[in-house]
Amino acid sequence: MTAPLPSPAVLPRHATSSPCGPPGDPLLHLQEGPIDLVIEAFADDPSEVVRAYEAAAGRFTGILKALVDELPLLRTPLGPTRPPLRGPVALRMLKACWPHRTVFITPMAAVAGSVADEILEAMLARARLRRAYVNNGGDIAVHLAAGERFRVGLAGIEDAALHGALDLTAEDAMGGVATSGWRGRSLSLGIADAVTIVAHNAAAADAAATLVANAVNVDHPGVQRLPARAVRDDTDLGDLPVTVGVDALPEEAIASALDSGLQVARRMQAAGLILAACLRLQGRVSIAAPPQDRRKPAVRFT
Repeated sequence: MTAPLPSPAVLPRHATSSPCGPPGDPLLHLQEGPIDLVIEAFADDPSEVVRAYEAAAGRFTGILKALVDELPLLRTPLGPTRPPLRGPVALRMLKACWPHRTVFITPMAAVAGSVADEILEAMLARARLRRAYVNNGGDIAVHLAAGERFRVGLAGIEDAALHGALDLTAEDAMGGVATSGWRGRSLSLGIADAVTIVAHNAAAADAAATLVANAVNVDHPGVQRLPARAVRDDTDLGDLPVTVGVDALPEEAIASALDSGLQVARRMQAAGLILAACLRLQGRVSIAAPPQDRRKPAVRFT
């Protein structure tokens, strides 16, 4: 999800955190500027959770400043030459977006997922955890030890109501979940209410969700668009037309838009870039499930 970052002139001076572990509230909350993380870890030994949270808080320090320092490059569309990015989170963003460089994409498409992956990796380097997640505004990095499982509720961006569930197991090797759509905090070229992607890590899921959401699209007078710059002055999308409103669409337009997005998702699956996708538009759902030889589909609606 391409979340905006502040310019250096408005960079917050301090991050806020609510580190807590057993006993008490099991969640850790880390926030600075637009980065807002909710973290939860589980371990047989409660001291491992404490260590994990200490590692997360320690690694969180300086992440936003490092991103802001490289912001011009991070906002530049990718082309045939790799940009000379340096920071570890910026390099995660580039790695996730690089396979998609033949279409319009900037490394910012993977910023939220990359931050989540970076924090989770720091936690796992310091602690033995059975399960853990780092939720960065709906883009989630997940760790599952052998035999563990995790359920993620699929909430609508438009109404926050639960529309289904995503069941993950350690055997699925699914380490990241991300959602994008025109109603979310990021601008979108498409009209999807929500596109949820499952991938091996959150950065890859984030980049893919952005592009699949862009591809859920159709030309119709009920779709209102404006140049991205007219909607948000800090956008990396320039003058590309972004969606600002979608009226009730006829069934054939909804089906066409979902089919366009599903084709892109399936190409990403075939290339090994994502594992599963769930596309939602005005009450209709399309799913790109994992290959049939897997034990069960990753996306299951309840």
